[in-house]
Parts: sequence; structure tokens; C-alpha cells
Amino acid sequence: MDKMIITSSPHVRSNASVSRIMLDVVIALMPAAVAAVYYFKFQAAFLIAIAVATAVVTEALIQWLLKRPVTVGDWSAVITGLLVAFNLPPTAPWYIPFIGSIFAIVIVKQVFGGLGHNFMNPAAAARVFLVASFGQQMTNWFNPAVDAVSNATPLAIVKGLSTDPLPPVTDMLLGNHGGCLGETCAIALLLGGVYLLARRVITWHIPVAFIGTVGVLTLVFGPDGLFTGNVVYHLLGGGLLLGAIFMATDYVTSPVTSKGRLIMGFGCGVIVVVIRLLGGMSEGVAFSIILMNVATPLIDRWTRPRIYGEVKPNA
Repeated sequence: MDKMIITSSPHVRSNASVSRIMLDVVIALMPAAVAAVYYFKFQAAFLIAIAVATAVVTEALIQWLLKRPVTVGDWSAVITGLLVAFNLPPTAPWYIPFIGSIFAIVIVKQVFGGLGHNFMNPAAAARVFLVASFGQQMTNWFNPAVDAVSNATPLAIVKGLSTDPLPPVTDMLLGNHGGCLGETCAIALLLGGVYLLARRVITWHIPVAFIGTVGVLTLVFGPDGLFTGNVVYHLLGGGLLLGAIFMATDYVTSPVTSKGRLIMGFGCGVIVVVIRLLGGMSEGVAFSIILMNVATPLIDRWTRPRIYGEVKPNA
């Protein structure tokens, strides 16, 4: 005999699980990982392996020590390790991904209770921590096009920090230029984004608002007056696509409503443009993400939909 179960709304049914969603993100990151290994060879594979292995082992060890269920099988630690590695220059020494993954897992994630409780994206926080702690090692770029170490990324050239020539747009799309491991190949990142959208793992709101805001503002506020900005290199260079598609869309640290996600994407875009155009650095994606992560509870409060039948109290 079937039983009637009476429960309160909402009644949501979904076949999605944490591990399935996280596995989809890992799959979406694979094109960028392949591109990184193709251009930066063994060093890229070495750094990715260290970052992922450290993240997985650290999470399992911390959960075991704290007598929590060991959940490394949900793929979330693998994603953190991948994203930490993707935010590193290919010249980084082995201890950089090691320290970065430990910081992301222990300080940003597990200290606050593990998956679902961290208040900022672990990989973005690790990137900011590593830049602040190891500035020289985190800004030493390898240019695969000339097989040599170069201190100039496309964004640094656009900002006027280097007199090196800008790489062709085709190289920006394919990844044949200097930059962090996972951010150079725009096509690989876009393929991953399309996969996540098709699988409904993410929505379009944050990536479109984030990338669109950077595009419009960098076009309008150019170095030689209004509407003289080099928008293509701002969109394809640096960590914009990586951050907008894979880090700012993190379920735990992004707003729950569509309106809130648009606000977050817009806020991230504004902060990136301010840093790139007015700040001393040529990049600011990780900073923008963690700053908007901190603002997410307020955004959720402001954009909370009205309960059906709710009447606002008189002032």
C-alpha cells in the first residue's frame, strides 16, 4: 500500500548529485588542461599533478583528523587542485602548487566546515594568497611562441608595462602566448563553458554579466580617450574567461537568484576594469571574485524574492 507523505513546499526533484555536478566541471576543465600540457609541456603536467594530488590528500587527511566523513570522491577537491594549478605561471616551482592547494583546502574550505560552508572560492583565494606571498614566482611568465621566459603577458603589454609586441588574436584564441597554465587558450575555456551550460551545471548570468561588463568598460575607457580600448585583448587575455566561467559561478559562493548573479557578474567586471586600468597590476580577476564572494550574502538578501501572498508591513 502506497503511503501519502505530507511535507511543506518546495517540492523539487532532480537526478543531479554533488559528485555528478563536480565531475561535469572536471570534464569541462579538461580542454584547458590539454591545451596547457600541449603548450607548456611537462612542466604543466607536473604542476597540475602536484596541485590536484595535494588538494585530494589534504582534504582526506583533514576530514580524517576531524572525524568527518571523507568526501574526496565527490570530485570537489580535484576541481580545487585543477583551478589552483590553472592560476599558476608555468615557471612556478613545485612548492607553489603544494602550498596553494593546502591553503585552499585547509584555510578557505575545511576551517569553515568543508564543501558548502566556505565563504569564498578556494582557488581564487589561493591565487591572491600566492601573489601576495610569492610575487616574483607568480609573475614569471613563459612564452611558448618563442620558447623563452618573458615578463610580458598580453595584458601587461596593453597596460604599457612592456614594449613587447602583442601576439596575434589567433594566438590568443589558441593559447600560444604567455600567461597562467589554464587561462591562455580561450577556445578551450569557451568549450568548457558551453559544456557546463548544456549540462545546466551553470547559468549564463554570471559569465555574460562578468565578461560583458569588462568588454563594454574597456572599450569605452581606452588609453587614448573614449571608445579607444583594446577590448579583444582584455577579453581573451588574463584570467577573465577562466574566472567568469569556472570560479565566479561556484554554487557555494555565488548568489542563488538570477538577479543576484547578474549583480555579482557586473560587480566582478567593474572591479576587474578598475584594477586593470587604474591599478598597479595588469590583472584582477581573482581579487574581484573574492570581493564579490564576500558581498554574496548581502546580494542574496537584496534580491530575495517575495513570498507568495506576503504583504509588506506599513512603515
